[in-house]
Amino acid sequence: MQKWEYATVPLLIHATKAILDQWGQDGWELVQVVPAPGNTENVVAYMKRPIE
Repeated sequence: MQKWEYATVPLLIHATKAILDQWGQDGWELVQVVPAPGNTENVVAYMKRPIE
C-alpha cells in the first residue's frame, strides 16, 4: 500500500508559481489550495508526496 507524507504551505500571492514550482521539483504534488484560517487574504496549499 502506498504511504504518503503531507505538508501545508503558505502561499504568497506575488510568488505562487515560484513556490509551487519549487515544491513540485522536490517531489510534492498539489492537492488543494484554500483560504488561510482566520485570514481570507492569504491562501494555504496542501501538498503530498509518496514515502519511499
